[in-house]
Amino acid sequence: MCSSDDGKSEEQVVVFNLQDQAYGVNIASVLEIIRAETVTRVPGTPPFIEGIINLRGKVVPVMDLCKSFGLPSTCVSETTRVIIVEAGGVSMGFTVDSVSEVLRLPESGIEPVPSLISAASVEAFRGIALVGDRLITLLDLNRLLGEDEKEELLGFEG
Repeated sequence: MCSSDDGKSEEQVVVFNLQDQAYGVNIASVLEIIRAETVTRVPGTPPFIEGIINLRGKVVPVMDLCKSFGLPSTCVSETTRVIIVEAGGVSMGFTVDSVSEVLRLPESGIEPVPSLISAASVEAFRGIALVGDRLITLLDLNRLLGEDEKEELLGFEG
């Protein structure tokens, strides 16, 4: 979070689309955004891991957010991107349908996740941003993976 010129707290988020829904992650966690490339599958990995990619000599695991959220996987298209992030001490990528924008969100425009929503993936949701007539689900990357999953992914880092 940072303060804007008028003293109110705000946050910059990268907004991406997944299954026609908008999600956002804090820009400070995003290392880079790349075009989707061929992922090398690795036997024995958790079901939500698509595989690994070579990013300038570094092995980076790539996560299928759709599977993690219990959504059907989508096909790779011209707009598909991989967002490389630092999440809980682990560098990883996750595939998204498209990246749309970077927004500055006032803290006052972020609502808590409704308590009636219950699912395993909800722990990764830290709030809902109200932007005009749009709702953007904000992700907490540190809670996207459990401790066991983080340990598994640490084994991929080269």
